Amino acid sequence: MSVVKTRIGIAVLLLAGCVTSRVQGQQYSWQHLPRVNKPEFKKDTINILKYGAKADGITLNTTSINKAISACSAKGGGVVLIPQGLWLTGPLVMKSNVNLHVSRAALLQFTDDKTQYKLVEGNYEGHAAVRNESPISGTNLTNIAITGEGIIDGHGDVWRAISKERLTEAEWKKLVASGGVVSENGKSWYPSESYVKGLKTPGAGVIGNGKTIADNELYKDFFRPNMLVLTNCKKVLLQGVTLQNSPAWDIHTLLCEDLTVQNARVRNPWNAQNGDGIDVESCRNVLIEGSTFDAGDDGICIKSGRDEEGRKRGKPTENVIVRNNVVYRAHGGFVIGSEMSGGARNIFVSNCTFIGTDIGLRFKTTRGRGGVVENIFIKDIAMKDILHEAILFDMYYGGKSPGEADDINDQVVVPVTEATPSFRKFYVDNVVCNGAEKALMIRGLPEMGIKDIHIENSTFKTVKGADVIEAQNIFLKNIHLESKETNPLINIQNSSNLAFDHITYGNTELLFKVSGKKSRQIKLLNTDAAKAKNKVEFASGAGKNAITGSN
Repeated sequence: MSVVKTRIGIAVLLLAGCVTSRVQGQQYSWQHLPRVNKPEFKKDTINILKYGAKADGITLNTTSINKAISACSAKGGGVVLIPQGLWLTGPLVMKSNVNLHVSRAALLQFTDDKTQYKLVEGNYEGHAAVRNESPISGTNLTNIAITGEGIIDGHGDVWRAISKERLTEAEWKKLVASGGVVSENGKSWYPSESYVKGLKTPGAGVIGNGKTIADNELYKDFFRPNMLVLTNCKKVLLQGVTLQNSPAWDIHTLLCEDLTVQNARVRNPWNAQNGDGIDVESCRNVLIEGSTFDAGDDGICIKSGRDEEGRKRGKPTENVIVRNNVVYRAHGGFVIGSEMSGGARNIFVSNCTFIGTDIGLRFKTTRGRGGVVENIFIKDIAMKDILHEAILFDMYYGGKSPGEADDINDQVVVPVTEATPSFRKFYVDNVVCNGAEKALMIRGLPEMGIKDIHIENSTFKTVKGADVIEAQNIFLKNIHLESKETNPLINIQNSSNLAFDHITYGNTELLFKVSGKKSRQIKLLNTDAAKAKNKVEFASGAGKNAITGSN
C-alpha cells in the first residue's frame, strides 16, 4: 500500500512539474499579457502635522515627514498624509508598507539648499556612481506607494546647467544675475564652481577607482540626483501624483518587481538637462498607464544597465505593459536604450500618443553595449509634429555611422562578441504619424543587422520616407507613405530578405534605391510600382536581381 501511495505521490509531483513548466514557458501575447501585482495598505493614517510639520513654505520639514514615514512603517504600515499646503523639505526616505499620500493642491517642495543632500553611492546612466541623495528614495522595500493628486517638485533648476541658446534673452539675463558661473565662451551657465570642477575632472564620481565618497566633495554640485529613485523594491505604486522639475531623471526604478504607474503626471522643462520622464531599469512586471509625460529628455524609457557592468548584472527589463499614455516634447516618446546591456523582452505598448517629441518610437544602442532586445509588441500609436523619425532603430547611438560617401561594400567587419548588441522580433501595428522628418529609419551594424521587424497597417505623412540599412527579415505591409522628398522614397542599403507588401504612396520620383553587395531577396508585393516616375535605382554593387516583383 505504501508503495502504491509513493508511486501516486511521485506521479502527482511529476504532473505538477510538467504543468509548472508549461505555465512558465508560456509566451506572452496581447491575449496573455504579463500580470503586475499591486501593493495593499492598512487604512491607518498618520498626518505629518502630528510630527510638527508646518506648511509655511519656510520651515524645513525633513525630520517631521521622515519620522511620520518611519512611525507608520514600524506600526505595520498605512498612509502618511501630506495635506494641502506648501511643504518645504529635504530628502525623504520611503519605508516598507507605507503609502505617502500627497493631497490635492498639496505642494511638496524640495529645498534648493544642496547641503541638505549628502553624497551617496548610487547609480547613474547604467554605472555605479557618486550622486547627491535623491529627494525621494527607497531601497530593498516591499509594498510602497506615492499617491494622491498633489505636486512633488524637485527644484531641479538650481542643479542643472543650461546653454544660452535654450533660453530667451530675458531668461538668460535673469539666470546669470542669480549667480552661478558662465562659461568662458559665454554660451553656457553652470550652477557653481563645484559643478564646473566636476565637469572638467575626468572620472569624477566614478566608483571603483580607489577614491572614497569623501574624495568627491569638491565636485558635489556636479552629481545631480534623480528625483525619485527606488532600488530593489517589490510591489510599488505611483498613482495620481505630479512629479516635476527634477535635477536629472524624474523617476528611476532599478531592479524593481511589480511596479505600477497609473494616472501620474511627470513634468520637466523641455530644456532640462537629462530630464527623462521615467527610466525603468532591470525591472520585471511593470504597468505604466493613463499617464502624461512632458520631459526634457526621453519620455518613457526602458533600460537594463550599461556595457560590461550591465551584462554582469544580467537583469533584463521584462514583462512590461505601457498603455493609454501621452508624451509631449521628449527626445523620444517610447524608448528602449541606449543602456540596455542586460536586455529587454516581453514589452507591450498600446494606445499611446506622442506630440512634438524629437522621435516617436526610439530604439537605440551602440557597439560595446551587448544585450538582446526582443519580443517587443506595439500597436495603436498616434504621433503629431515629430521633429525627426517617427520610428527609429539605431545601433550607432552616440557614434559615427557610415555615410553615403563611405565604401559600404568594403567595410572592415567588427567581430561579434558579448559586447555586440542585438535588436530583433519587433511587431508594430497601426501607427499614424502626421508630421515628421522621416517615417522610418532602421540602421544596424555590419556585424549585427537589425532582424525580424514587422510593421503593418500604418500611415506616415512626412518629409522623407524610409531607410533600411544593415537589416534582415524586415516586413512592411499595408503602409502608406506621403512624403515631400521622394528621391528615393525608400532607401535600402546592405539588407536582405525584405518584403514590401501593399505599399501605397503619393507622387514619387524614385520608389527604391538599393545599394551594397549584401542587398538581396527584396520582394515587392501587391504594390503599384508604375505610380512612381522611376521604380528602382541600383548603386554600390547591388545586383539588378536584388529586388523582384511589382504589379
